[in-house]
Amino acid sequence: MTLSDRINNITEPQTIGMARKARELKAQGVDVISLSLGEPDFDTPDPIKQAAKKAIDENFSHYTPVSGYLELKQAVAKKFKRDNNLDYSPEQIVVSTGAKQSIANAMLCIINPGDEVLVPAPYWVTYIELVKIAGGKPVVIQTTVENNFKAAAQQIEKAITPKTKAIIFSSPCNPTGSVYTKNELKAIADVIAPNKNMYIISDEIYEHINFVGKHESIAQFPEMKERTIVVNGASKSFAMTGWRLGYIGASKQIAEACDKMQGQFTSATCSIGQKALEYAANMDASAVYPMRDAFKKRRDLVYNLLKEIPNIKINYPDGAFYFFPDIAYYIGKGGIKNSTNLCMYLLDKGHVGLVPGDAFGNDNHIRISYAASEDKLIEAMKRIKTALAELK
Repeated sequence: MTLSDRINNITEPQTIGMARKARELKAQGVDVISLSLGEPDFDTPDPIKQAAKKAIDENFSHYTPVSGYLELKQAVAKKFKRDNNLDYSPEQIVVSTGAKQSIANAMLCIINPGDEVLVPAPYWVTYIELVKIAGGKPVVIQTTVENNFKAAAQQIEKAITPKTKAIIFSSPCNPTGSVYTKNELKAIADVIAPNKNMYIISDEIYEHINFVGKHESIAQFPEMKERTIVVNGASKSFAMTGWRLGYIGASKQIAEACDKMQGQFTSATCSIGQKALEYAANMDASAVYPMRDAFKKRRDLVYNLLKEIPNIKINYPDGAFYFFPDIAYYIGKGGIKNSTNLCMYLLDKGHVGLVPGDAFGNDNHIRISYAASEDKLIEAMKRIKTALAELK
């Protein structure tokens, strides 16, 4: 019996794989601090949970339209206008089972075999695999810690060919925490604009975990509005990862295509979850400021602790809840051949779960999630420092 080339050509997300290894050690009684998953360690706000409970009590348990029920899509459209000054009608909103499905829908709707998709690196682990599933060719654009892991407009312009169909990136970024400014996004928009057949998939799931002020979307520029697929959701901002709720704002043509595609996979997402998302979408952004401020405090804590570790290079993230340190100095020491070896060493020796940088497109780095308590972060950084010091 053989499996399809499609499944054999993609890999399991290393974020999930490393989290599983950490759980296995924990099950053996090892005191592991897992900093591998991108999941807020906060609970879903009570008013959102109450909205879901109310939906259960009122028997909101039947099929809904594939793209979400009308009142929910109206709430998401209002959120886009309130927070981003983006005008979408409910017909331009598609609600999915997580932002990951939203991205998959978009890829399957716009990419044909052989189409090229520009992917600035470091990138979220799933981008490359979704391009491959859609039959496209990922074209990776490398960035460095010295330029804060941002792809310059000139790099993007150089990478565009007649086969380029899309570019996908996140801001705030997973895994680096980098946030593109309005001027940087405008420069990117200017080089993409002449390429009329090129789409932008703008992953804005970390929108409200932003430490530098107002979130900026590339969809704000008139020439980009119809060609940008804005991806967002409730998982990061409202600590609703397990609810699996994502959505897009896009042109009517793209929204209708994603509705059609989703109808053959999952149909609508959970009706109860939709009621929870409606409440979250109607909440003012200030409701999540306490969580954002806690992440900002942790960012500064971990930044100062990482600076005490010799021979690594880091940036100062402006959002999300990650560091992506350059650990190239330690490659080649103590039998360490790559970032995966180093993460396994730090898990076995220091009992800290991290994610190898090659999963995000750069093997000289590792990803550290600081979505954990301050006590755990302090202890984890101590363990990492001690374990690295023993590599000769």
